Amino acid sequence: MLVKTKAIVISSLRYQEKSLIVKCFTESDGLKSYYVRDAFSSKKNAQKTVYFQPLSLLEIEAVHKNKGTLEYFKEVRLAHPYFSINKDIVKTTIAIFLSEMLHHSIKEEEKNQNLYSFLETAMLWLDSHDNAANFHLVLLLEITKFLGFYPERNDMLPFFEMTEGVFSPYHGISCLTEEETALLRTLMGLKFDNSGKAFHVTERQALLKILLDYYALHLEGFRRPNSVEVLREVFS
Repeated sequence: MLVKTKAIVISSLRYQEKSLIVKCFTESDGLKSYYVRDAFSSKKNAQKTVYFQPLSLLEIEAVHKNKGTLEYFKEVRLAHPYFSINKDIVKTTIAIFLSEMLHHSIKEEEKNQNLYSFLETAMLWLDSHDNAANFHLVLLLEITKFLGFYPERNDMLPFFEMTEGVFSPYHGISCLTEEETALLRTLMGLKFDNSGKAFHVTERQALLKILLDYYALHLEGFRRPNSVEVLREVFS
């Protein structure tokens, strides 16, 4: 079946000498993996590999056989060429980290237009704003709404219980401390536009650890991104 859709690049892996396997989250069909034959075989084709950078926004025309095998692109173009993400080391690092997180988090091989729209809007915001130090934290927490384990909000109880995703009056074995709970509660009240100066470096590092632990508890087979240490260095 020939499909025209928007897509976000989740990962690309070099296959053998000249080809690529590209995983995309598509607006029409959720996760799809594509085989790009001879991506590196000529200068003309090699230029097209820029399309498959982490979290690039594409418009594609593709053949979907929907048999659990690799699909094929017929046409690919950038839907929104980034002006700053691929030039700014901080934003580039954020994109690499988030693409790894999404690679290990999104398993849906079916349409989820709300999640697609959220990710597209988030990346366009990142590309057009300078103060992005807490962008990845806000995005990771917001994505839990779509994955089904967003924290149950309660502004009165002092501890957050990680396993159940609820706030608690007691400090159980899987609870955050009061200080950590306060940080998480602050994060829950933020959006991209008001997150710029919400946390200093140590608080940001603490929240990143909390979110990674939270994902690991709620997603079976979740793997921590290799790029997390690079991200910590960039924001240290």
